[in-house]
Amino acid sequence: MSETTVPVTAAPSAPAGVVVESASARGRRARIALRGLQVLLALFYGIASALPKLIGHASAAASFEELGWGSAGMYTIGALELAGAAALLILVLQSVAAMALGALMVGAFVVQIAVFDGQYAATPLILIVPLALIAWARRGHNAELLRLLRFRA
Repeated sequence: MSETTVPVTAAPSAPAGVVVESASARGRRARIALRGLQVLLALFYGIASALPKLIGHASAAASFEELGWGSAGMYTIGALELAGAAALLILVLQSVAAMALGALMVGAFVVQIAVFDGQYAATPLILIVPLALIAWARRGHNAELLRLLRFRA
């Protein structure tokens, strides 16, 4: 079933000439904006965050050496970020992916404070906000994911 909405131009409570948007049109725009946010975050995590770790870029390697985690830690975090980026784009995994990436950002914040003196501590905090929004907005898919997992078991 396709849902089509048309703006109402003569709502009883609106002044003449004012276009009143229907609730379904607002909802559609909100879903499109949320999907755009998911795509942007997926691109960020996949390209700007995971890729330098997975190719062993010097800046990523130096940070993980300073942490004492070495290349194994760097590749592990990079793989987790890449998996989270991909999962942000898969309908049934969106909420779980946002929660998992949010947990990674909590860890990144703690590491920034404890090891790097908080130099870039704001970045993970800023990223947690849209991830929390996605996790909450897409939470309805969690029941579907559980149903799929129970069916397979």
